[in-house]
Amino acid sequence: MNIEKRIEELGITLPLSSPPKAMYIPVCRTGNLLFVAGQIPSVNGEILHPGHVGEEITLEEGQEAARACIINMLSAIRGEIGDLDKVVRFVKLQAFVSSKTGFTQQHIVVNAASQLLYDIFGEPGRHARTAVGVNQLPMDAPVEIEAIVEVR
Repeated sequence: MNIEKRIEELGITLPLSSPPKAMYIPVCRTGNLLFVAGQIPSVNGEILHPGHVGEEITLEEGQEAARACIINMLSAIRGEIGDLDKVVRFVKLQAFVSSKTGFTQQHIVVNAASQLLYDIFGEPGRHARTAVGVNQLPMDAPVEIEAIVEVR
């Protein structure tokens, strides 16, 4: 499967990988595994839907932010390995959802990210996952997602 073509068919444009905002690297490779640093929903240098899901932003806006995290993640991965067709499978996602106290649908927010990976990669996009509600994320991001990815 040509992943770049599939991304284009879905109407997605991958941005250039953005430099880290602190002292870390976006992707750390060890052997055939990529450990992808937490990606936030930054679009053109701005946080998409800043705030807390269930308070300042809706569930649907949180899902849109989760998809933006995946788009940024794919950009970071492509920056590391050059070709997304080298992805063997997504092993695990760990997602953090900045949400108001009492909000219990973090898993539904993150489903949007999981669905996008499945839509792009098919079965290799399916993964183990953790979705955690948190009080605050850097730069007032509503969602942050990190991953472990197997590559060839």
